[in-house]
Amino acid sequence: MLTLLKNAQLHAPRNLGLCHLLIADARLAAVVPVDQPMPAAGPAIEEIDLAGRRVIPGLVDPLVHFIGGGGEGGFGTRTAELTLENALASGVTTLIGALGTDALTRTPANLLGKARELAAAGLTTYCYTGSYQLPPVTLTGSVGSDILFIPEFIGLGEVAISDHRGSQPSAFELARLAAEARTAGMLAGKSGIVFIHTGDAPTHLEPLREAARGSAIPLAQFLPTHINRTPALFEDGLRFAREGGRIDFTTSTTAELLAGGEVPAAEAVARALHARVEPSRITLSSDANASLPRFDAERRFVGLEPGRLASLFEVVGECIEKHGVPLEHAVGAASAHAADALKLTAKGRLEPGRDADLLVLSEGKWAIDEVWALGRRVYRRG
Repeated sequence: MLTLLKNAQLHAPRNLGLCHLLIADARLAAVVPVDQPMPAAGPAIEEIDLAGRRVIPGLVDPLVHFIGGGGEGGFGTRTAELTLENALASGVTTLIGALGTDALTRTPANLLGKARELAAAGLTTYCYTGSYQLPPVTLTGSVGSDILFIPEFIGLGEVAISDHRGSQPSAFELARLAAEARTAGMLAGKSGIVFIHTGDAPTHLEPLREAARGSAIPLAQFLPTHINRTPALFEDGLRFAREGGRIDFTTSTTAELLAGGEVPAAEAVARALHARVEPSRITLSSDANASLPRFDAERRFVGLEPGRLASLFEVVGECIEKHGVPLEHAVGAASAHAADALKLTAKGRLEPGRDADLLVLSEGKWAIDEVWALGRRVYRRG
């Protein structure tokens, strides 16, 4: 099946101007400026004129709780699974699923099953093995064999540090598990990333520095998220990125979290760039369908709201429209940079040979008209 998307204002995420995009099955076969001839494609081709609308890569979300999360306040506080309807409309075409606090009533098998359900609808899905706690819960008996033998498992996560809900892992434990994940990733052609949930304890990112200092593991083997949780953690995150690590900002939030000092994700991106953090070291994730719990001064649970997958696209727009972040860097944080961190070589950029995952935006505003995933239109607004 050949599809020609004509007259797209292409941000790949780099601005390539007005282009035609030729899609062959699930991949981009050609990207050609409108003033150059298209390669011969044969007669069996569907042509769609985008009339100058902006096109950006489908978003890559490094943290989605496919099967829900929460439960910190008892069974009545568990959050719901991600629905297919919300997933298709969100603009996120590549989703990485994780377990969080609860790895007792939710399991890696549940997570994998949900990943395959979403993939059957045309999205691309991956998972992390493990959860907040150590030793990690796995499907095959070890982190390494999960990553090596199960196609969807690309790393370990969401391991908690500096958080009262985690296992309080030592630097040695973190380094050993990172080495296992890294080696399995090398053997499988995957990232073997260790995705880190960062809490609000004053140790911040120091456990990761200690793990790297005491081993041969590079800081970039870890991808810590929630770096915009508090002003102090944000500042430590900037230092971490300048030391060679990557940092991830969470786009889902609540009014209460913001009032309590959380740095809005779009502001965090703008401030990080202003502080001369390399754009490629900044990623965004939604934490969709996780619980956003609230605790009192004694760390007792008092309520929650679920994370929203749509917040990823919304925050990218806020970066551009509210904070003046160049579109290439704002979109890149939720596409190319995330794909690079996770070693998803077919994702994140609109280039020949990569997957045809793309968003067609509304004329003159930051809104999604169409979502294309693996060369197929899976959502159209209205």
